[in-house]
Amino acid sequence: MKHKKLKIALLITLALILVCVAVFFIYVNIYYEADWNSIDKLKYDGFTVKEIEDGTSAFVPQGEHKSGVVFYPGGKVERDAYIPLMRAIASRGVLCILVDMPFNLAVFDIDRADGVCDSFGYIEHWYMAGHSLGGSMACSYVVDNLDKFEGVILLAAYSTENLKDTSLRVLSIYGSADNVLNKESYAENRANLPNYFSEFIIEGGNHAYFGTYGEQDGDGKATITNKEQIDITAEQIERFVK
Repeated sequence: MKHKKLKIALLITLALILVCVAVFFIYVNIYYEADWNSIDKLKYDGFTVKEIEDGTSAFVPQGEHKSGVVFYPGGKVERDAYIPLMRAIASRGVLCILVDMPFNLAVFDIDRADGVCDSFGYIEHWYMAGHSLGGSMACSYVVDNLDKFEGVILLAAYSTENLKDTSLRVLSIYGSADNVLNKESYAENRANLPNYFSEFIIEGGNHAYFGTYGEQDGDGKATITNKEQIDITAEQIERFVK
């Protein structure tokens, strides 16, 4: 009888594990895909693209440049959706490194930035950046690598790490029509940022338009175009890092 009960318990446990695994894979395989029809229409020049390693691309300005940004994508958003933003920033003379994440979730590889800057030893000023969950995970990475980075750029994101007493420069950007960013959490976590952090609100911008992946569930309706939001963001980042 004991062996029978043990066997039943093991079968139930195995079944629960299989269900959890199935739910996990269903969850991570539902994500926002890059909208290549829109991406191909957003034209920028003045840079070249260098593949550093599988899933990691560097957008290298053609002229002299001394600042670089490592970018973490938003949660459940395909990496390539941020190619237009990287192009726009690079066209303004700032090197950008775009990485991918396991299952499109930066939480599964917070240390993804390790080593990606090594090919660009001439860069004098490095910054971490990220959209939404990617921004939060960028802060988690920076707090353990304060000697490598001068600052953090948050796009519709906030830091749960205490950066207040660091020398980091912080730029926070979000859209006035963003209904995905938790504004209460954003306000509460302001206390984690240095007192002198910079904030810029894009009038008419929303959550999804930092990338190019279409509309996001629960987001507000943007009153500016996707390209306009990307260009405004790139301009603010250029001013911040140069």
